[in-house]
Amino acid sequence: MHQDHCALGLAPLSTDVPTVSGAIDIAQGKPVQPVTLVRPHAAARAARFFVEKFPGRSMYAVKANPSPELIRILWDNGITHYDVASIAEVRLVARTLPDATLCFMHPVKAEEAIAEAYFTHGVRTFSLDSLEELEKIMRATRNAADLTLCVRLRVSSEHSKLSLASKFGVAPHEAKPLLFAARQAADALGICFHVGSQAMTPDAYADAMERVRAAIVEAAVTVDVIDVGGGFPSSYPGMEPPPLEAYFETIHRAFESLPISYSAELWAEPGRALCAEYSSIVVRVEKRRGNELYINDGAYGALFDAAHIGWRFPVALLREPESTVRDHPFSFYGPTCDDIDHMQGPFLLPADIQTSDYFEIGMLGAYGSAMRTAFNGFGSDETVIVADEPMVSMYTTVEREAASNVVKL
Repeated sequence: MHQDHCALGLAPLSTDVPTVSGAIDIAQGKPVQPVTLVRPHAAARAARFFVEKFPGRSMYAVKANPSPELIRILWDNGITHYDVASIAEVRLVARTLPDATLCFMHPVKAEEAIAEAYFTHGVRTFSLDSLEELEKIMRATRNAADLTLCVRLRVSSEHSKLSLASKFGVAPHEAKPLLFAARQAADALGICFHVGSQAMTPDAYADAMERVRAAIVEAAVTVDVIDVGGGFPSSYPGMEPPPLEAYFETIHRAFESLPISYSAELWAEPGRALCAEYSSIVVRVEKRRGNELYINDGAYGALFDAAHIGWRFPVALLREPESTVRDHPFSFYGPTCDDIDHMQGPFLLPADIQTSDYFEIGMLGAYGSAMRTAFNGFGSDETVIVADEPMVSMYTTVEREAASNVVKL
């Protein structure tokens, strides 16, 4: 397990990871370094939600958080397919879950990686967005006849907080020759796309499906798989999306109206939505300078997104008795010597927060752990399992509504 986790630069969880009731218990222990909190029950709940409610197959996008412990939790709760984007992710999931189905969904891959994925790890599904990549896949697999090939279309990211519209994807009006060639080579032909990370409206998928329709009509090919990719949102300050069921309903309606094979499958690649609520961190204030708090984690740790793309995360002061002072907007500096180790925020915390106070930063299960470095000698491997609820959730309301609809006899 240690080697699996460290292969991707992550700290392993030991088999004796302590469990506490909540974040306040961590603060009372006055840790010197940041402490990562994990909530297995939150990841399990998210997995069950997608398995039960998404009208197709959900495969976890491993890049969002490649923790073997998390991957096992998702597997135990019904996620059997995994979107892997590198040979390191292929190896990790293959070792962690030997019976999992792996789909290599990076459109540009090393030929050696394709060959190892196919011949060593049993990968049969590959994405591509060019004839060059198709030729590479066929060479690397020795013209295998059992491939599912998913042609990635370029679609708009206008409805999403983070664009994924520039690097990958063939324009729908240029997809005809690639779809036709892939159809000839593939056992099953798919079309995939990605609307961008943190899609804030179901319209993102409706618009993308119209581009899929145009590409299918233009190419006149039989399509066996429609993969709507990721982009399913989580809730953050200033980014409160509609319920996920609204996304699922929109996708299902669009899928049913496409000119595709009667037996075609619908796939999705949730990453953030499955793991954001899984993890948070407890940090300590090392210094206060006006509206700026110097804390012991930052841009080179779990707060990469807060620093580099201005992402706002929920925060909560961990103090007993609780502060009764009104919240105030703060920005953060991380522990390294770099000026860019700065999180603009604003992050709302009680105005009386001071040096040596602790607070929790939530919703870091997606990309927070995955982006960590040990730059400047800072960082911490300390991890604790907590039993309380995430600071924000897309799923607890669903559970409460379900419970309220139970008829007691």
